[in-house]
Amino acid sequence: MSSAIMKKKAKSIIDKMPDNFTWDDLMHEIYVRQTIEAGLNDSKSGKTKDVNDIRKKYRL
Repeated sequence: MSSAIMKKKAKSIIDKMPDNFTWDDLMHEIYVRQTIEAGLNDSKSGKTKDVNDIRKKYRL
């Protein structure tokens, strides 16, 4: 991802935060967004496992 796109996304996150947000709030929001994007990228590239396989593996 280019620096310009990341900068736009960061500004968008900050703009959506309430006026009284803390650094911890901002870091949490960035972490959640990063985790979701990583999961979506894994899904698109086929790096996921079927839920039924996981259930069998862990006897759920």
